Amino acid sequence: MIQRAFVDYTFQRRAALADLRAGRRGQTEVCDAHPYLVRAARYHGDKTDRPCPVCRVENVTLVHYVYGDQWKVGSGQAKTARQIASMAARVSEFSVYVVEVCTTCDWNHLIESFVTGVPADPDTGKRRVRK
Repeated sequence: MIQRAFVDYTFQRRAALADLRAGRRGQTEVCDAHPYLVRAARYHGDKTDRPCPVCRVENVTLVHYVYGDQWKVGSGQAKTARQIASMAARVSEFSVYVVEVCTTCDWNHLIESFVTGVPADPDTGKRRVRK
């Protein structure tokens, strides 16, 4: 899967955790995952081997959200990494946002975002066929 327009949010994550440890932010400010996000992590997320940086009780889960013009109503759905890799080979360009979630303490942070999928032909605006 080819990732374009990749953005890494590691520095913002580190800053949020540093603020928490220094007392500039409270735990309720950083552990504020929406119930839908926690539910998506439980049922559609990809488990990692990285412990939660706040509670260290369990490993964080990655939730991948997909957005694209071609889905209209379905845009914003949570998908697994395997589903996204499969879609990238056959669906026109779409954006993916990866969120790290702890289902114990509700820590959540945007980890990365990127664009993937079959790019449109710049001349015609239609989907290119991969060979």
